[in-house]
Amino acid sequence: MTDPQNAAPSHARKRLALVLLGGVVGVAVGLAGIYGIGRLMGNAGTDPACKGAVETARRIAPFARGEVAAVGVVKASKTLPPLAFKDASGAEKTLADWRGRTVLLNLWATWCVPCRKEMPALDALQARLGGPDFAVVAINIDTRDTDKPKTWLKDVGIEKLGYYADSSARVFQDLKAAGKAFGMPTTLLVDPNGCELAALAGPAEWASDDALRLVTAALKK
Repeated sequence: MTDPQNAAPSHARKRLALVLLGGVVGVAVGLAGIYGIGRLMGNAGTDPACKGAVETARRIAPFARGEVAAVGVVKASKTLPPLAFKDASGAEKTLADWRGRTVLLNLWATWCVPCRKEMPALDALQARLGGPDFAVVAINIDTRDTDKPKTWLKDVGIEKLGYYADSSARVFQDLKAAGKAFGMPTTLLVDPNGCELAALAGPAEWASDDALRLVTAALKK
């Protein structure tokens, strides 16, 4: 028989444990929403047009290690949404403009400290591998002062990256709706057909040997 005197304290302890657990989970979710943490989760199922991407993803999976160990290589690939943004001249662009090239798509903002820290590495990656087969497409999503990101890039010496921006941040919302973006920075490796190969929520050292090996493996045919 349960001791009435011990039942209440036991119940209280269980309730306290649940409250504490909920708080821990809430903090983790909050941090992920601010900056993005770890591997992005994709939806199950592969688009028919992305069967080749699944094979490429399988080939590059062993290279997601070291400085890019947090990169999540897909097991089922989908075509990314028709993301729309603008270039430095204000001309309309979409991700489809890079069809035929492997793309490292990066979303960043000047208010995001990890974004700013990884920008020189993205610039170096573009300088090293950028060309007819590969491009780093870094899209700024600052929504207030649209001149600030251009000034910041100039001040820190970013020279090889093209300037792309979406002051409405719709590109982030479109990726979020597709389950591909949860925080900043968000980076996706995309094959020449616009299919996702891998994704990362959070920063990485994109100019490292590990990153170069990962991207180079994606470029092999």
